[in-house]
Amino acid sequence: MAGIFDRFAPFVQDFVYAHDWESLRAIQVAAADAIFNTDENVLLTSFTASGKTEAAFFPILTELWEDPPASAGCIYVGPLKALINDQFYRLADLCAEGGIPVWHWHGDVAASHKARFMEHPSGILQITPESLEALLLHRHTAIPQLFGDLRFVVIDEVHALLRGDRGAQTLCLIERLSRRAGVCPRRIGLSATIGDPDAAARLLSHGSGRGCTVPRVKESAQRWRISMEHFYTHGPQASEQQGARADDAALENAPSPEAGAAPANADPGIGYIYEHTQGRKCLVFSNSREECEAVTSTLRSYCEHTGEPNRFLIHHGNLSSSFRETAEELMRDEEVALTTCTTSTLELGIDIGRLERAFQIDAPFTVSSFLQRMGRTGRRGQPSEMRFVMREDPPEPRATMPEAIPWKLLQGISLVQLYLEERWVEPPDARRLRYSLLYHQTMATLASCGELTPAQLAGRVLSLSPFSRIGEDDYRLLLRHLLEADHIERTETGGLIVGLAGERITNSFRFYGVFVESEEYTVRSESQELGTVVQPPPVGEKLAIAGSVWIVEEVDHKRRLVYVTQVKGKVPAYFGECPGDIDTRILERMRQVLMEDASYPYLQENARARLVHARRAARAAGATASPLINLGGDTWALFPWLGTYAFIALERVIKRRLPAALGIKGMDVCRPYYIQFRMEASADGFLAALADAAAEEFDPIELVYPGEIPVFDKYDEFLPPELVRKGFARGVLDMGGMRGRVLSWR
Repeated sequence: MAGIFDRFAPFVQDFVYAHDWESLRAIQVAAADAIFNTDENVLLTSFTASGKTEAAFFPILTELWEDPPASAGCIYVGPLKALINDQFYRLADLCAEGGIPVWHWHGDVAASHKARFMEHPSGILQITPESLEALLLHRHTAIPQLFGDLRFVVIDEVHALLRGDRGAQTLCLIERLSRRAGVCPRRIGLSATIGDPDAAARLLSHGSGRGCTVPRVKESAQRWRISMEHFYTHGPQASEQQGARADDAALENAPSPEAGAAPANADPGIGYIYEHTQGRKCLVFSNSREECEAVTSTLRSYCEHTGEPNRFLIHHGNLSSSFRETAEELMRDEEVALTTCTTSTLELGIDIGRLERAFQIDAPFTVSSFLQRMGRTGRRGQPSEMRFVMREDPPEPRATMPEAIPWKLLQGISLVQLYLEERWVEPPDARRLRYSLLYHQTMATLASCGELTPAQLAGRVLSLSPFSRIGEDDYRLLLRHLLEADHIERTETGGLIVGLAGERITNSFRFYGVFVESEEYTVRSESQELGTVVQPPPVGEKLAIAGSVWIVEEVDHKRRLVYVTQVKGKVPAYFGECPGDIDTRILERMRQVLMEDASYPYLQENARARLVHARRAARAAGATASPLINLGGDTWALFPWLGTYAFIALERVIKRRLPAALGIKGMDVCRPYYIQFRMEASADGFLAALADAAAEEFDPIELVYPGEIPVFDKYDEFLPPELVRKGFARGVLDMGGMRGRVLSWR
């Protein structure tokens, strides 16, 4: 450690002394060794609040101080504006001591600050992927001057960029900027939740021409406080129904009515959150903006009911910057006991002071999200504390066995157990054929560079690492389609430029991002307007609105209209981009939860009682022993225990490739948990036919419905239909996972 510390610049050493650090942390020593003594990229993985930011920047600042760059020397790419603001706040004083400017650049930053950077490019630029795209698009000629001596690119929360188009866009941006500026900066990735560090390191380094070092350090054990409670939204709770009683000494008693209890008719789960946030600084995580808004509104109504001042803030990506920043500033104030209801926007590494508890409504979709949200608390030497609040409507008296299973409770237990037992976290997703991003980068390249020949354009775009699996034939098909649609046009000399229709796309600020914005669609049944939804499911799927369930007949993306017909049944989860993508390993562990008799110490009274009931029901029905069970008469339920995209592949094999002689009808899908249907065949006949269908060699494109164009990435609507179908069939559907599971049943 002494050798590494001595290698740091004097102002960095002074920072360590000023903060009374007795020693550097293991990750900081290992990171400095890798950055100082190799020329490779570096992936730093360590627990939340373990000092990864300082681990990366202590040696980077030292090198920039010893050999000042002639341009910006380091780019810090953060996934959120709030994270950019937070890191700017943390680094500014340290960098000022070393005379190293720190600039931040995103949509909420003043134009005067950006202009000063343009005049004097230097030090560290902190930026979001979208703002970096805008910089490359509109300041293309200035890139060599701004970044001609770029040494490092630091990508924070790199796990958040490993699975979607936004991460692939970030890699494209780094490669495009490096080529334009004539540099080859080292990439430094930071994350607390990497499941497969070697795979992540390969992805981080792809296209850089460098290897990647992953320092391995032994970290001290984490201290956690986890509880998981279950609530029916109304009526008797699970423990009351079964007469169960248990000692809940692990949690303090709920406040008395005099201390300010929730209304008598309150949703018990929300009431629990209201009572157990009182007098504390907490976060309440929801899995959607809609739920976050609803929970915040309910909690504030409880304050009004009790005459208590409002103590609930809100923070999510669709709020204005002033709302978000106000919440962040108030949460940093150590003197106030406020609670912020949020989505993933406060999941990442923003320092908002000493948080005492985090609450999670239902289960997140990934182990990674669970760990990130857990890590928001427990700083300043305290243990992390997470309280899961699982809510469901009471099962109807005549509900079928699958409908009576508490899927979110099982999912929450699975997430916790997978990490406690195996330290398992989701691996990077390498299946995708990123045609939507291919469109985006094609248009961005033409808009920034001007006229290019088709060969030059293909050379620049197809050589970007995220497109290594896309061939020239597919690219020719895309370019022909864009010429016909006037998104690009051919000049008299045979070159390609952005066309009139394309200019309307590239000139919008929305073009900078590749994630889908929350544009609302109006839902109509014949002449009746039912309301609005965000990101509607594709044709043939169901949605819930106006108190009923509807099947989607048509989606008009240009006019933002959804046409539906009323049906009966339950609504399956929508299979869009993360976070709705649940890994097969999570489903397999959920099955194990039902099969084993283990008692998990973090389960509270109602959750324990609900799990006992679920295990009894599943075993009595044979759901843990066989994938297919009879629900009475000709009604069956299939439990594949497959992740989202393998489940969808299985669902489509059943619909598209099983013989009509089986007499399957009335399919009701609760994705990715079970499929319920009626059929005339026996269980053995069904499973044999399913195995035969899965074992056949066929093009996955056959699983796309006739006339279907499965649009769910942002720019899919501008692609030729053939590429949209191919991208879905070969890049989204998990055919290997589906086949392996089905053949194992045979």
